[in-house]
Amino acid sequence: MLPLYRQIPNLITMIRIALVVPIACYIHDGAFVRATVLFIIAGVSDGLDGFLARQFSWHSRFGAIADPIADKLLLTVCFILLTYVGQLPIWLTAIVLIRDIVIFSGAIAYHFLAGPYDMAPSIAGKICTFCQLFLVTVILLDNSFWPFASIFVTFVIGLVAFVSIVSGSGYVITWWHKYQHTKNV
Repeated sequence: MLPLYRQIPNLITMIRIALVVPIACYIHDGAFVRATVLFIIAGVSDGLDGFLARQFSWHSRFGAIADPIADKLLLTVCFILLTYVGQLPIWLTAIVLIRDIVIFSGAIAYHFLAGPYDMAPSIAGKICTFCQLFLVTVILLDNSFWPFASIFVTFVIGLVAFVSIVSGSGYVITWWHKYQHTKNV
């Protein structure tokens, strides 16, 4: 078992997971200032736990699994609720959710058909996550502290759609090539 101080990144990750519920409630209720503040805290905590884990080698198997789950949970809930309250188009949330389902299903299929696969995120996947986080931040800020020009919001929505499709396709292509390689070996 790791010493208690080495668990700090995991504790921060758990706090980020716990923040999903109040963020969701505030978005649902239209309390965008509160949702924005908590979302920013969640974003800072994501950077902080990663920094601590890397800087002090406080890595753990739990953190490697929980951190991306925390990010995905936060983004998924925000996309669904921002769509529900009319701040994001349903087609965009459908693209984001379908991408995640395809990646998850592809990973499971690959595991059962070809064997274990290192689930390291691709560069396109990291860019996609960043763009999705940026969009949620823009929408929350737009409704609370800092209104943006509608053309800017529309551009970011289009960017998220494009990057989501490209990165999701990239995972499928990568797995297909790896699967073909394992069949031929």
